[in-house]
Amino acid sequence: MSSSANTIKVFSLLGPTASGKTNLALQLAEHLPIEIISMDSAMVYRHMNIGTGKPDSAILQRTPHHLIDIIEPDASYSAAKFRTDAVKLIHAIHARGKVVLIVGGTMLYFKALLMGLHDLPKANAAIRQKLAQQLKDKSLAYLYDQLKISDPPTAARLHVNDKQRILRALEVYQLTGKPLSEHLQQPISTLPFKFFHFALMPSVRLNLHQRIEKRFTEMLQLGFIDEVISLRKHYSLNLDHPAMRAVGYRQIWQYLDGQFDKVTMIARATAATRQLAKRQLTWLRHFDAITSLPMEAEDLRVQLLKRIEKVSG
Repeated sequence: MSSSANTIKVFSLLGPTASGKTNLALQLAEHLPIEIISMDSAMVYRHMNIGTGKPDSAILQRTPHHLIDIIEPDASYSAAKFRTDAVKLIHAIHARGKVVLIVGGTMLYFKALLMGLHDLPKANAAIRQKLAQQLKDKSLAYLYDQLKISDPPTAARLHVNDKQRILRALEVYQLTGKPLSEHLQQPISTLPFKFFHFALMPSVRLNLHQRIEKRFTEMLQLGFIDEVISLRKHYSLNLDHPAMRAVGYRQIWQYLDGQFDKVTMIARATAATRQLAKRQLTWLRHFDAITSLPMEAEDLRVQLLKRIEKVSG
């Protein structure tokens, strides 16, 4: 791994949830000097271990991982922050003479890393509170009409019920005096890396669904419900916090609130996980620069080792 700065090689192991990315990455680390950059929007949170499928402490000590357990569950982490952190880590890992392997399925983070993000202002609590009050006193339709006046191009591409994006567009306009659409026209800097992307894909969708159901059952056996109880006890959380939007956590929270019984909770959690996997697969299938590997193949480790060693050599 002696390439110059502008040819740093970065490998990524992608795939839908429950496809086996983490286990395969750990197998690769037994044969190559790999450091793993986690690309998982839930693993960043401390004390969210079972429901995220996070590697245990023994594995984390044996195989270097980054961007795991970096913030508290009541904090937030963004795609922009991921890009900044990942770029710094790639340079640092490369400087140590190690192989960079990005592992995960948060496609928003992946898109941010590869394609960049525009330099938009950070959230402003005062403006958000003002917009929230307008939303309460008037309506989302009223705010959408305001967006049509201040930023017609953005309003045209957003659905009238897309509350989160409508509020963000209005916030950007009020903070900067420029419409979001104008910010998005600015060029984005490219990264001095050469990426090699691999994705674990199911040969048959049913295989992935079965893995999802099996994994959620195992998580419950390991104490997933108790984990959510502990989070509710130790943090001032609600379902609007990013951490609690994670599949599984949200449904268990609702179950603990008595919204439905355990059987319904399991059904809803597995259904939500299947929907997440469907979105991930759709994104991956539309991304051309990926080498797909069947997740069911028995020689995945051998296949990927050969490909990485060939490129690294």
